[in-house]
Amino acid sequence: MGARRQFSREFKIETVKLVIERGVAVAQVARDLDVHETRLRVWLRELTADPLQRHSMQIEINRPLYMDEATREPNAGFEPLRQNLQKVMAVVSDYVRQQLPVRG
Repeated sequence: MGARRQFSREFKIETVKLVIERGVAVAQVARDLDVHETRLRVWLRELTADPLQRHSMQIEINRPLYMDEATREPNAGFEPLRQNLQKVMAVVSDYVRQQLPVRG
């Protein structure tokens, strides 16, 4: 059995940024960088812990609006939905940034 790989803090930060800032799926980042998905989720928890207590938002969307249920392939509604969700998240992000206290 090989030695456990060690990762620098910088590598962990950049890896987590792929998920948080670019919106790449955890599973995809883990595959691309050959990191176990569980390890990446631990880094996410550790590096995004915030004493301000983060809250979450969940949006439920009826799947037939963006994908064929039988094949699980995106349909014509996928791209417009993706674009609109990006706009929504930009507005939410701007709002949250405006609400945070200025540090320093």
